[in-house]
Amino acid sequence: MTARQLRARLKGWGGVGAMATACALTLVFALLLTCTNSLSRTAAEPAGQSLSPAAQTQAQADEECTAPEKQTLPPSDADGPTIEAIKGRQGEKRKLIVGVDQNSYRWGYRNPNSGESGTLEGFDIDLVHRIAEDILGDRNAVQFKAIPTDQRIPAIEDGRVDMVVRTMTINCARVRDVAFSAPYFRTGQQVLAPKSSPVKGYDETLAHREICTATGSTAYSQLEADKKAGRLPESADIRTTVPNQLDCLVRLQLGEVDAVVTDGALAASQAAQDPTVQLKGEAFTTEYYGVAMKKDADDLVRRVNQILVDFREDTADGWQDSYTEWLSATLGDDPSPSEPPAPEYLRTS
Repeated sequence: MTARQLRARLKGWGGVGAMATACALTLVFALLLTCTNSLSRTAAEPAGQSLSPAAQTQAQADEECTAPEKQTLPPSDADGPTIEAIKGRQGEKRKLIVGVDQNSYRWGYRNPNSGESGTLEGFDIDLVHRIAEDILGDRNAVQFKAIPTDQRIPAIEDGRVDMVVRTMTINCARVRDVAFSAPYFRTGQQVLAPKSSPVKGYDETLAHREICTATGSTAYSQLEADKKAGRLPESADIRTTVPNQLDCLVRLQLGEVDAVVTDGALAASQAAQDPTVQLKGEAFTTEYYGVAMKKDADDLVRRVNQILVDFREDTADGWQDSYTEWLSATLGDDPSPSEPPAPEYLRTS
């Protein structure tokens, strides 16, 4: 609203008082506009400061996010402030602190046959041990923290963990909040339902069905977007969300929901736990798992990317061996559908 329009509206307020009020309001608007512009310039253009590699990464990521799995830093084996802080921990605290799952069969789970409390095992756990061995020289120098699906990003941002290795999909929304490594696994969203169910896949057979997803998961985001776009039947009920994926399997077993949507790699492991359920239809997305870290932990991101290069190239105790041990029974002997593409990295000046 212009000052002239204000004065026109204030006609009839009476003389000097009206004009004084109009001038005061005009002044307030002008001050607010000045402050807003000043703050915007300050936030967008820090005077006299060059952008850090992390800031450059974010600027490039925000420009156009079409391939979030490629928005990571080039590998390096050099130490930096983040790694030095981890190495500087004293005594029993000199460990890598990692957020993981303890309920995802063959990915991160407690083996009930491996001792009193059960040892954490699985594909993700193998990768964590590999990272700890490289950074701290001891594969067992790890403090595992069980993190629910919707707490993965908050745990990183709050500094409760150094990283999260928990079947975490790299996507555009998440790269705004955390930094990711290059992909270490390829998967896609898939439907899990009882073998006797009329549900056939991610199609019209989900009409009038109640679907379970994990809170904060890419599965829920996909279902929500597809429902708005008309790619999912309007009558499909997606309101049931739970803290962890395994809770969805329990709901399915109890008959409280009709289907589960999750990563196919996880769904296959859940089907292995319960012979009464099965994967229905093909995967309807392509997604990549990455190791998530703090936005400004450039040295740690680069180091993890170097570890992943070595992990994939090693013929002994590498990616292939870990796949064979943990995932071949549920995903098949051929690992090629699960292998991520050759990594691509951002250019930094």
